[in-house]
Amino acid sequence: MPRTTFAPTPPVFFQRLRQVIDAYFRENNLKKTGNARLYWKTAILLTAMVTLYTLLVFFTPGSPWLALALCALLGLVLASVGFNVMHDGAHGSYSGRKWVNELMGHSLNLMGGSVHFWKIKHNQNHHTYTNVEGMDDDIDIEPWVRVHAGQKRRWYHRYQHIYVLFLYGTTYLFWIFYNDMRKYFTGKVSHEVRMKPMTRKEHIVFWCTKLGYVAIFLVVPMLKVGVLPTLIGYGVMVFVTGLFISVVFQLAHVVEGVEFVDPSADGRAIGNEWAIHQVNTTVNFATHNRLWNWLFGGLNFQVEHHLFPLISHVHYPAINKRLKQVCAEFGVHYQEFPTLMGALRSHLVHLRQVGMAA
Repeated sequence: MPRTTFAPTPPVFFQRLRQVIDAYFRENNLKKTGNARLYWKTAILLTAMVTLYTLLVFFTPGSPWLALALCALLGLVLASVGFNVMHDGAHGSYSGRKWVNELMGHSLNLMGGSVHFWKIKHNQNHHTYTNVEGMDDDIDIEPWVRVHAGQKRRWYHRYQHIYVLFLYGTTYLFWIFYNDMRKYFTGKVSHEVRMKPMTRKEHIVFWCTKLGYVAIFLVVPMLKVGVLPTLIGYGVMVFVTGLFISVVFQLAHVVEGVEFVDPSADGRAIGNEWAIHQVNTTVNFATHNRLWNWLFGGLNFQVEHHLFPLISHVHYPAINKRLKQVCAEFGVHYQEFPTLMGALRSHLVHLRQVGMAA
């Protein structure tokens, strides 16, 4: 089956963007990779992760409510490690040293995922074919959620804006124990994209990752605190992690005003150059909130990230104004929500509209 293609016209918009952004780094004598701010953040997050795990498993608080609160906090920390450490590492923007990027990217394996699958699913498919049906696995959450009118509608989709946040809380669990397994055994990262055969090393890393995760987050806690407390605490942790991961990624691409492409209906061709397609399918949110900026690893600067994934997120606030100016220069609509709640509201309104539409 032929792949979806972008407009064959010269990418003048992206060329102009690169000139402006490259000039910023050159004039300020900056590297595009991470810096001390990112390294300190990494140290804080990894220390918090280890400390919370150790406290919960080996020095379990006497108060069940305090223990559950710490489990929820651990879930948030895991999500933030993914946003800040793994994400930059997997894109190769964490450091100028390849081995450092690989090490940071494999923090996903520590949390039960597969950085090998992530790079194919996210770096290649999602970043190239954003919001393209059949190519972008991030919008393939059928049959439970319908994200655009090109997907099949089921009767319960009219209620999806009500149940979707609970569903998001289960996504991390399904990611680790179902989605990765499906990719592994089918050899397909999405409906229309097959992966290259895995090497022996990649097979070994995959199974060591899964077995190691089960041992660390389930077997050892069960031996130390019991089966039921472990299952309850683990459930709280993975729910919080899944909720934060899903909400942050969905607010960037599944809200009112973004474009979706159905290749079967559009002749497998996108009318814009790749960079314009990225802006049309991506939004920013809460970019002036320091707390969200710190926790989300720049993923609320999603437009900047999609256009320049090889630039570390620590630079996104600085290039934000420059990118907006180029968009205005070319008449490209740049969409941004001032607050997290505003973006979340738009996401739920979009799901309600799509769920009700024929």
